Amino acid sequence: MNKLIITVLGKDRPGIIAQVTTDLFDLDCNLENVNQMILQNQFAGFFIVEAPEGLSPENIQAELSKRNNGNGLTIHVQRLGKDAAGPGDAPGGEIFLITTIGPDQKGLVARFSSIIASHNANIVNLKAVFKGGSDPNANVMSYQVDVTGDVDTQKLFTALREKAEELALDIRIQHRNIFDAINKI
Repeated sequence: MNKLIITVLGKDRPGIIAQVTTDLFDLDCNLENVNQMILQNQFAGFFIVEAPEGLSPENIQAELSKRNNGNGLTIHVQRLGKDAAGPGDAPGGEIFLITTIGPDQKGLVARFSSIIASHNANIVNLKAVFKGGSDPNANVMSYQVDVTGDVDTQKLFTALREKAEELALDIRIQHRNIFDAINKI
């Protein structure tokens, strides 16, 4: 197995994904997962690939960097361990969606993520937009949290609700299945 994670960072512009995936295709890499986002005007992309045996992370990084020389992208290639999940592998527990809205304050993500970590739950996805001020629709955090069977969900959710109340935030906690069912209606 020669599974790699490739991180691409740089100022956003049209064509970054097309260029990187074309370069990976040219190198005979099989793309397994892609996740990309734009934060303000910055591109961040994560590509999981299965590379041909004999093609090292260093060789791929050198080739990608050479092909993208001068266009402002920072590329990092790292081998994944043997315990890397395969395509479509699910996290170990149940996924809950936790959303807060309310006035912006420093340390919101640190406070909520610390509570989640202290209950041994894992954040698998986080999106946060803070435009500042007290407009509740301008400041939103949305967590997807993997909660395994050994986590006391009532204590976790109570701690999150208490922190939200302390910070004057509205909080919504839903199991992903309920969220999905509601949004299909």
